[in-house]
Amino acid sequence: MLPSDITEYSPVSRRHVLQNAFNGVGTLALGHLLSTVVQAETQSPFLSPLSERPAHHRRKAKHCIFLFMQGGVSQVDSFEYKPELQRLHGKPLPETPDISGELQGRLSFPHVCVGSPFRFSQHGETGRYFSNLFPHLARHADELAFIHGVKTDNQNHGPSTLHVTTGSQFHGSPSVGSWVSYGLGTTNQNMPGYVVIQDPRGAPVNGAAVWGNGYLPASYQGTLLRSKGTPILNLDRSDNLSRQQQRQELDTLRWLNRKHRNQRQENLELEARIQAYELAFRMQIAAPELMNLSGESDHTRRLYGLEDPETANFGHQCLLARRLVESGVRYTLLVHGVQINQHSWDDHGNVKDGMIKHSREVDAPIAGLLTDLKQRGMLDETLVIWASEMGRTPFKNGTLGDKPGREHNSYGLVMWMAGGDVRAGATIGQTDPFGLRSTDEPIPIRNVHATILHLLGLDDQRLRYLHAGRLRQLTDIGGSVIENLVS
Repeated sequence: MLPSDITEYSPVSRRHVLQNAFNGVGTLALGHLLSTVVQAETQSPFLSPLSERPAHHRRKAKHCIFLFMQGGVSQVDSFEYKPELQRLHGKPLPETPDISGELQGRLSFPHVCVGSPFRFSQHGETGRYFSNLFPHLARHADELAFIHGVKTDNQNHGPSTLHVTTGSQFHGSPSVGSWVSYGLGTTNQNMPGYVVIQDPRGAPVNGAAVWGNGYLPASYQGTLLRSKGTPILNLDRSDNLSRQQQRQELDTLRWLNRKHRNQRQENLELEARIQAYELAFRMQIAAPELMNLSGESDHTRRLYGLEDPETANFGHQCLLARRLVESGVRYTLLVHGVQINQHSWDDHGNVKDGMIKHSREVDAPIAGLLTDLKQRGMLDETLVIWASEMGRTPFKNGTLGDKPGREHNSYGLVMWMAGGDVRAGATIGQTDPFGLRSTDEPIPIRNVHATILHLLGLDDQRLRYLHAGRLRQLTDIGGSVIENLVS
């Protein structure tokens, strides 16, 4: 039986369409073409936009947790062991051919190599190298799949942050989480399909554009959970209004809105507004319960580092992410780092102290998240991703100084994934002996995005949306799935 609100919809006749079309027969042909684009677009616009939808193909992962480290994590101080860089410490980098862009500009000026101040050792059956900054994460070496030499198209924080989180350097494109929500909907209609928990110390570069819906309907934007006070801004009910009175007001408002909507069937934003009111009403109970950690055991709190002031903030974010997955939320974005300041990973100076500080804040919480998901039997259905907006250079411009740092490097990003159908222990790509760039063709971020969609059961070539006369997709010009990353 069709939902009751479908009966309120009066379909437009073919004659009406032909009379109002500039090219009637062509419009019919276009309609047939668009009907095959993606199943999400064939859903009735009057159904909830976040209704659960079938995947394009079967995959284990039903949820995604995206860990974004703002500022540009140094790959040669974390996950890439480069002994040759130690030998060249304080000396210029050997001549490197075929370098272009900002990286070429930096190398054209006086510079010196900066060897890592950290000790690297191998872990797990895979013998994966980790620096001593990540002792907790290193215990999960055999569960992680690493991608080396990922390339973004810009070495500045703003555009590169958008490129990693939305697939485009420019404002106005939907974020990865928005595309996933658009394609799959969500399993919990009492919570948003896409939730964001940013660093409690402040917002990342580009702010809400990092989790925005772009040109997709507004229902698919990320919902920001606040670390203090009401979990979602303006969610609390007024003190002088009972829940029954609020329900009556919403019923009246919904009736008026739907009457207005039925006369303007092309306006999908109005339906999104109606659904937002209903979701907010349901979240008034669901969200505070989800944010309440009082029922978590002491063991779990220690696992996430909640008792340690240095790890408590990100530990709280990671524990909430696990609870969101448990509640059915489809996509969760966790952001560590604030703009470009002392709390971000942008260590142009004193990379040693910077990396010690940043890694100390996230290492135990992320390891705790992986452990908790695994012991609860949830890791197979959860795709966990680590990313930053870029890597760092193996050199610094100028002289070495007492506390050297590192510059931007859009050719050196290292990412890892775990869970779902990720091929645990895999290594994709390889950088040169200095960690400057890939020894083969660099891996474009669009291929990573296509792989993320694939691991969640979505086909990048089918997940499209008609915008401004063009069928748009996350990878823009199309990405290739990294097959060796998939089990």
